[in-house]
Amino acid sequence: MPMPALPPKNYKTPFASMIGHHVAIRVPDFEASKKWFVEKLDWRVLHEWPYGDLQLAYVGPATDDTFFVEILGGGDPQPKVIYDDVDASLVHAGYHHFCLTVDSVDDTVAELRRRGVTIIGEPFELESISRRLAFFSDPWGNLIELAQVIA
Repeated sequence: MPMPALPPKNYKTPFASMIGHHVAIRVPDFEASKKWFVEKLDWRVLHEWPYGDLQLAYVGPATDDTFFVEILGGGDPQPKVIYDDVDASLVHAGYHHFCLTVDSVDDTVAELRRRGVTIIGEPFELESISRRLAFFSDPWGNLIELAQVIA
């Protein structure tokens, strides 16, 4: 079942200029997180800056200059729940994951496994949105979704 047609865009709203830019993740090890994105996902470190006692950086996909992950490091963050099952992760309120579109979920998961990345469950199809999906996590339990459009 394909996704329904999107409603028309509303250019009359005072928020018409809003578009997505980045999502932020809090990590206990700033340098290790940057290294993980670069070595495991082939992402680029785009910009770094301090904020109080924190260190921040934008990292972005190899070929995308429109979506970033902001890494928040430093200080003494509280530990978070680490999931090994997507369904178990759905019981808590709050931020859950961000999604990356790929040409092939299966090929991407195979390469992530080869690079030692933690895969959270096996790829599956969700017909209601015409997508093949998979989830993986960084070393600190931040979930990332992969999505492939299926016919």
